[in-house]
Amino acid sequence: MPTAAKLMSAIALALVAFIVSEQVKPLLPEGTDFGYFNYVNSFFGAVVGWKLIGARAGRGVSRSINNGITGVLALLLVTLFAHGFWEMFENSLNLRYDTTAEAVQSIFETMLENALLLLNTNIIITLIGGAVFCGLLSEATSRRWR
Repeated sequence: MPTAAKLMSAIALALVAFIVSEQVKPLLPEGTDFGYFNYVNSFFGAVVGWKLIGARAGRGVSRSINNGITGVLALLLVTLFAHGFWEMFENSLNLRYDTTAEAVQSIFETMLENALLLLNTNIIITLIGGAVFCGLLSEATSRRWR
């Protein structure tokens, strides 16, 4: 059932995903075609915010911060997997894999490479601050609009 807390969580986590996506762009190789990079990440942020953070709102401040952190970690896993899968899919269309196991393994290798890019101080601070912001916003929203 749609609630105001779910909506605000979706918007807030989509905003965090968009900001982090902009911070990641300079870290990638020059000439990278980003396409819908920000929008895909924001979409995943909205879905995770709606399903995970917003659904658990209204249980107290400390739990809301934990929900925000859980939501950001889930967002990271989902987006890393999605981008790893997409890269594997493009490589498989170019017949770069001999076996299915090699293709699946490349998803996780790509996830690890992209996760190492996120080990930047600005990105980590943004993710932690965004997690706390999303959790507290969902809690405040659930208390005000029931």
